[in-house]
Amino acid sequence: MKIAMMGHKRVPSREGGIEIVVEELSERLANKSNDVTIYNRKRKGAEPLTEYKGCKIKDVFTLNKRIFDAIVYSYFATKKVKKGGYDVIHIHAEGPCAFIKSLRKCKAKKVVTIHGLDWQRGKWTGFGSKFLKWCEERAVKYADEIIVLSRNNVEYFKNTYGRDTIFIPNGVNKPELKPASIITEKWGLERDGYVLFLARLVPEKGVHYLIDAWKSMSEEDKMGKKLVIAGGSSHDDGYYTEIMKSIEGVGDIVATGFVQGQPLEELYSNAYVYVLPSDVEGMPISLLEALSYGNVCLVSDIPENTEVIKDKGYVFKKSDVEDLTDKLKELIKNSFETHKEAIIPYSWEEITEKTLQVYKK
Repeated sequence: MKIAMMGHKRVPSREGGIEIVVEELSERLANKSNDVTIYNRKRKGAEPLTEYKGCKIKDVFTLNKRIFDAIVYSYFATKKVKKGGYDVIHIHAEGPCAFIKSLRKCKAKKVVTIHGLDWQRGKWTGFGSKFLKWCEERAVKYADEIIVLSRNNVEYFKNTYGRDTIFIPNGVNKPELKPASIITEKWGLERDGYVLFLARLVPEKGVHYLIDAWKSMSEEDKMGKKLVIAGGSSHDDGYYTEIMKSIEGVGDIVATGFVQGQPLEELYSNAYVYVLPSDVEGMPISLLEALSYGNVCLVSDIPENTEVIKDKGYVFKKSDVEDLTDKLKELIKNSFETHKEAIIPYSWEEITEKTLQVYKK
């Protein structure tokens, strides 16, 4: 089967959950004797690739500005895939569906994965939010199949558009726990010595709630632990700058910036508690990864989070700093044993097979 993947930023990359999904799926689809082409956004200074893990890589021109990036890339990527003679064109996210109508005459089937209701995300307001809602409507009208990552979104599309969708969650790989080494040398972090937030620093991830909660806690409440903010910006430099200013001079908050490779593995392996205070999610890859490392997880009570942790973690009321503060104090005071139960809700092999069945259907 000849398959095109588009809509993400670039592979390989951990810029966001979509990039991880595209890489994990594409590699496994290629291993099953499929011909997979990944359409990356061209990035200045990025190493040009033509092949990666058995998949072809094609760079697509774009403008690396928040307002124009997705729309310019989507226009040119759609033009390219239209001429590719594919059996399946798999579009990831709502924005890249802007030009899906122009693919109507292709023999290829159009599969769209909605990684979350992007128009609800805090970084988009006004025209940006309305445009993404319009892209969502295009996907509903012109996609042959729509995949969603949560049962909450299955209900949303059925109730809003009368459109049936297919629930296929994100997967996760079984990791190997790493002792604190690089993170001790770089940031002075020890096993069970910190609370971890690991995600992009964008408004919908809610790191500002966590920072406010942490700053309101006393030294006695924190019991010598630090708060680690691990993540970079995503075109929203105003919010990123605001977050960095809010933690300036706070000695027990460590900002690592974007992490990957062994530092990332060590951060998961040695955290006391992982916290995800998001307002909006699709299906959070970082939460799945935290569970796979056996982290104790504290998350906001949005359905996309609670559906993942079920009874294996702790929740607080979305956007409620006071409730988040109380839960943090309680968890730190408990002094429980960490990393004793690794949880793999869904494997990538299982997810790839389900996706392949959608293509064949």
